[in-house]
Amino acid sequence: MRSSSSSSCDRLQEALLNCHRRMPEGPARRSGCRHLNKALAECVVGEACPEEYEAVRSFCSSGGTSLKRKQCEEAQFSLSLCLSRHQRDFEQQQR
Repeated sequence: MRSSSSSSCDRLQEALLNCHRRMPEGPARRSGCRHLNKALAECVVGEACPEEYEAVRSFCSSGGTSLKRKQCEEAQFSLSLCLSRHQRDFEQQQR
């Protein structure tokens, strides 16, 4: 069964692939497809680690107090750990 976020990521991936097909390789493609690349990356990260991703979005969205900056750093670290676990699990499945 697919979640709605998965189908949303699938649509973004298809849009990015279409952008790459339409645009010649080089700076124009990088510039023209950048928003889709960023959106797909955020979708995949948000799907893989939803709580950690939301914490980063919440705590790191703007400047603030030293407490908020510390919470942002902690949220980024938690997200990094979550993504590392997914990468390790994927690599172990490939063996």
